[in-house]
Amino acid sequence: MKHMKWWGWGEEGVTFRYNDKPGFGDFIKAAIDIDVTKESAVETSFDSLSIPCSQAPQELRASLQAAVGADNVKDNARDRVVHAYGKGLRDLVRIRSGDVGRLPDLIVYPGSENEVVGIVKAALSANAVVIPFGGGTNISGSLEAPRVERRTVISVDMGRMSSVLEIDEVSRLARVQAGALGPDIERYLNARGWTLGHFPDSFNHSTLGGWVATRSSGMQSDKYGDIADLTRAVRVVTPAGVLATRPVPSSSTGPSVREMILGSEGRLGIITEATVHVHRISQKRQIYGYLFPDWRRSLLAMTAIAESDAAPSVTRVADANETRFSFATKKHERLAGRAKSALSKFYLRRVLHFDLHQMCLGFIGYEGTIEHVNSTKRLVDEIVGRHGGMCAGTGPGELYDRKKFDTPYIRDFLLDRGALADVSETAAPWSQLETLYDGVLSRGRKAFDEIGVRGYLMCHLAHSYHSGACLYFTFAFRPSDKARGLEQYDVVKGAIQQGFIDFGGTLSHHHAVGVEHAPWLSQDISPVGVTMIRSLLDGVDPGHNFNPGKIV
Repeated sequence: MKHMKWWGWGEEGVTFRYNDKPGFGDFIKAAIDIDVTKESAVETSFDSLSIPCSQAPQELRASLQAAVGADNVKDNARDRVVHAYGKGLRDLVRIRSGDVGRLPDLIVYPGSENEVVGIVKAALSANAVVIPFGGGTNISGSLEAPRVERRTVISVDMGRMSSVLEIDEVSRLARVQAGALGPDIERYLNARGWTLGHFPDSFNHSTLGGWVATRSSGMQSDKYGDIADLTRAVRVVTPAGVLATRPVPSSSTGPSVREMILGSEGRLGIITEATVHVHRISQKRQIYGYLFPDWRRSLLAMTAIAESDAAPSVTRVADANETRFSFATKKHERLAGRAKSALSKFYLRRVLHFDLHQMCLGFIGYEGTIEHVNSTKRLVDEIVGRHGGMCAGTGPGELYDRKKFDTPYIRDFLLDRGALADVSETAAPWSQLETLYDGVLSRGRKAFDEIGVRGYLMCHLAHSYHSGACLYFTFAFRPSDKARGLEQYDVVKGAIQQGFIDFGGTLSHHHAVGVEHAPWLSQDISPVGVTMIRSLLDGVDPGHNFNPGKIV
């Protein structure tokens, strides 16, 4: 299987480059006091890692080899390190410092559901721990084994189970194996005129099973829905056998078993396939850039769009801080481009009376028939204009569409230079968004002051719903004490997460609970809610063999 870098995001050889972005260096220096020309982080070579030997007993190893074939059971050092963590900020700081955590003892690659059944039987018989692994993109600690775990740990990599098995063109449903990566799913569907329409930030490296297990959301969720909306049925290998639900449009059969699997993070079993909605590829698809005079009017416009008859596929707007960051990542412009930018700024300042320091950049996407796209855009443009904004054309939207999966590389670039950067996202009702935004910004700034750093905190709105939307915060700072970097990170991350809870949001909109967000779960869903989840997990997996320690 092809995996991401053991020390960072994405493929080897692919990195963020700043040389063609004239404003980036000065922006980062002013924001977090980092000189981007100097790499300050100590590079750790793989050979320098201290890798403990696998503790898998020979009998279990033999049982797994019988289930999947000897070539599909691995215990080499690189495979074990790759499967030890996800790609969260904490994960990368630890692995780069040589802290490999509790490595899995064996990596097993099943090729069918029957082989997964064999793995589970062997693991339960040996009282081993089983952790499902998709693309390894998780950033909430959902993939790591507890450090105190003394039992054999098996990472079950679903990468061989990567096929689209069937398309029901009448019902517009597709059966897809859990190990299928985003690009492979779309490539297969697109060739037949279909799309799943699910495009999370991790799209290039994440799998359908991972999306289902973490309740993922994609950039075009306004049209297609989150993965919970797209998933109609699941097949899961549990301790009690294979769970199979039917792909019916709706049912009244008690608490939804399908919903229990959504967001279960491998604690109830190993997802082997899902049946999902697919849509015909749209006749027309366009994303436009929009400019708003300030954050408050941006929120009002997005609220009005959600309330209207308009049906865009993407609704996203950045606050002033994130807008400045976006402009700082612009590439060198030729003379004609610089002249156009200067003219645009003159028009915004002198004609529309924008304060460019408060200006917010938005992206709104349209998909469907030509008539639908045109009518929706006319309605959105009217709403945006009513709130003081303006359409900036397709240029910014096309650039966003091309670069939408590249942001994690910037985090690694900053980490190479001694800065810690991470994200936290939430969702709240429309009436709470402005209060939540102001409160979280205040908490974040106080946290920066508490640890004595110059930090940067920015936000964008995305994923609009009938009653509210997602707010996605990004923060970065250079630790005042490198040895206490993660401790200082916890101060900032904790302040933001507590702000979500205190100001009416949820602990996570689409990054899952894992171990990173578990401390806030009882405040989010109430202690009784935690008791119900714990009872479910204990009832299905009384031996805590499946990904123990996650969610609760």
